[in-house]
Amino acid sequence: LKTLILEKLYPGGQISSTDRIENYPGIERIDGPSLIEQMQKQALNFGTEIKTGSEVTALEKLQNGNIEVSCDKTKYITRAVILAPGSSYRKLGIPGEEQFRSAGAGVSYCGTCDAPFFKGKQVIAVGGGNTAVGETLHLTKFAKTVTLIHRRDEFRATRVLTEELLQKANEPNSNLIIKYSTVATAIEGEGKVQSVRLKNLKTDQEQDYPCDGVFIFIGMVPNTGFLTDFVELTDNGFIKCDCAYLRTNIPGVFVAGDC
Repeated sequence: LKTLILEKLYPGGQISSTDRIENYPGIERIDGPSLIEQMQKQALNFGTEIKTGSEVTALEKLQNGNIEVSCDKTKYITRAVILAPGSSYRKLGIPGEEQFRSAGAGVSYCGTCDAPFFKGKQVIAVGGGNTAVGETLHLTKFAKTVTLIHRRDEFRATRVLTEELLQKANEPNSNLIIKYSTVATAIEGEGKVQSVRLKNLKTDQEQDYPCDGVFIFIGMVPNTGFLTDFVELTDNGFIKCDCAYLRTNIPGVFVAGDC
């Protein structure tokens, strides 16, 4: 058996930006980059070949049953493929978001990556799931104040994470503020983020909230655009498969991960 991993950027994907992992079997606590390093070392020890900077652009089922995998100018022929393209950060789609995405301008989708750049500053975090809560807690270790806004009245994160978040917010002189039933409608500033326009969904009141950065944690979008004409996808763009063996509708093609 010969195994080749084609990676668009570098091994690890989303987990590379995770500060704390406590639910991986056999490991009590570890950060994402360290876990990926261990996985990569183990894969290489078993003879796996890893090619980074190799973006798959198309796949085709050949008449002889093999599968052709195209990467820019290189093509590979294989008997089986495991699709694991992962997902990308979901955008808010509001004015100013794209404008301030450049390095140092103030918009980020990764608290673990960029929190140190906001040491002693005021930031806003957006979201209410596990990632949003976990990343917000990480931000509180660096920022002067962190204001977490959530469009609902309660969080969708696990009970353990939510309790940890609320405990942090209720501490004396806490640097964490929570705003429920609130959305961001625009990100504003001159050259860099200086404020965010917030709207209360219950009162329709709007306010310009001063801040130095905005961290957006509202989920992911599957990276399956290149598979539209190859495998069957759901209405949301995720790859359809059977639950038992993770098989797609194409023989020899399987799926793994958040896609």
